[in-house]
Amino acid sequence: MITIRQFQCGEEAVLRKLMFDTIRSVTIKHYSDNQVKAWAHSDIADESWQDRLRSNQPLVAVLKGKIVGFADIQANGLIDHFFCHAEHQGQGIGKALMLALLEHSRTTNITRLFSHVSKTAKPFFERFGFDVIKEQQVNVRGEVLTNYLMEKVMPTR
Repeated sequence: MITIRQFQCGEEAVLRKLMFDTIRSVTIKHYSDNQVKAWAHSDIADESWQDRLRSNQPLVAVLKGKIVGFADIQANGLIDHFFCHAEHQGQGIGKALMLALLEHSRTTNITRLFSHVSKTAKPFFERFGFDVIKEQQVNVRGEVLTNYLMEKVMPTR
């Protein structure tokens, strides 16, 4: 059973590795090797990564005692990070995280969710009712990557 819980200080390195490994192994289907290496670079300063996670307060997915995914939603509706472990794709982890984010948005009255979504994640976000607002070309460490600004307007009560 998948458990969704709040991030805990001390998990920063595990989440960074999960993100890095997922980008390097899953998104390679839609991006070149150079693009993937620019996106999942190894020169993030530990302190800045720790500060970002502590600020974003992601939700963490745990399966059989192992962290298998994480996602966050900001007060303005931005989903900044959304990653499922490369070895656990298609097992309901992303769905559990997305449902938790949607529930959070309902309880906090966030009326619009949005994210900068990779080619790889675009179909997943579409299944949850996100629409493409625009295709974007983003420069990441000298490599141009295509992603999509996607949004979901939440129903009002």
